[in-house]
Amino acid sequence: MAYTTIDDPSEHFNTILWTGNGGTNAITGVGFKPDWVWGKDRVGTDNHHLFDTTRGTNQRLISNSTAAENTESNCLDSFDSDGFTLGSNTGLNANGEAHVAWNWKANGGTTASNTSGSTNSTVQADTTAGFSIVTHTGTGSGSTTVGHGLGKVPAMIIVKDRGQARSWNVYHQSIGNNSGVNLNGTGAQSGADSGWWNNTSPTSSVFTLGTYENESANYVSYCFAEIQGYSKFSSYTGNGNADGPFVYTGFRPAFLLVRNSSNGGEWGMFDTARNTFNVVNARLSADSGGTEYSGDSNRDFDFLSNGIKVRNGSAQVFNTSGQTHIYMAFAEHPFVSSEGVPVTAR
Repeated sequence: MAYTTIDDPSEHFNTILWTGNGGTNAITGVGFKPDWVWGKDRVGTDNHHLFDTTRGTNQRLISNSTAAENTESNCLDSFDSDGFTLGSNTGLNANGEAHVAWNWKANGGTTASNTSGSTNSTVQADTTAGFSIVTHTGTGSGSTTVGHGLGKVPAMIIVKDRGQARSWNVYHQSIGNNSGVNLNGTGAQSGADSGWWNNTSPTSSVFTLGTYENESANYVSYCFAEIQGYSKFSSYTGNGNADGPFVYTGFRPAFLLVRNSSNGGEWGMFDTARNTFNVVNARLSADSGGTEYSGDSNRDFDFLSNGIKVRNGSAQVFNTSGQTHIYMAFAEHPFVSSEGVPVTAR
């Protein structure tokens, strides 16, 4: 059975919704001090805004752009015990507009030096939930190993050069160690190329960067290890049918990030805060600053007690026949708790 050590996933990951006010706006209800905040205006065409407690307040990265980190004044002004406080910047606080943020807990902003790799890194990790924020400086030559602090093998790693206009590189265990995809793009996964991850899979202590992720620059990496009953980083093969495949996760999902890796396509972002019952189809795209859209049956899912049912229509955006679709999912509730209590369906 899918027993878990995390009975309340909302203690480690949570989605929060709010309406902007154009001024000081304390967003509460996250349930913990968030260490990684990924926010988006749902009705406007503003960029995605990504902040974390390692890089500091107002230090923004944009998932839908190659842009370097910048100081976005009066945007995310503080990380608080139950959420965060926004300023007058309209990126996440446009007056009267609906917004969403996905929030992960790491280590409350407390970092530690990690010397496990060939280059030192700075890490804050939530080892219980399998998430760490890692910063390091690239060597600019050859391959480099970087300590991630998880104590488990990462299943997915998202890497960004903070100082230059370069793509976000994504390692996913379903793609492997000699290929990758870009978070800010929609292209298919690359062919076999040692420039990605130096043909080396991550270990329980380090991950390896190839030439594509190893400029002489400052980097941030978001690392995820799979935790039974809480998180899943896997793939499914589409069948091209409105009665799409069932994808077992071992929990009732709260959040899904998914895309076609074989042929390319958007990174769809879905959650149970914006869709409180099935069908789940309120979609934002990590690679686009576009507005939220929910009127397209080609991007429909059901979130079930133990997984995901793909229900895509004729365009088969996330269900292309015979093609691989990778995903990242986090739990609303484990299928079976640590005490053996099963979850009810939605």
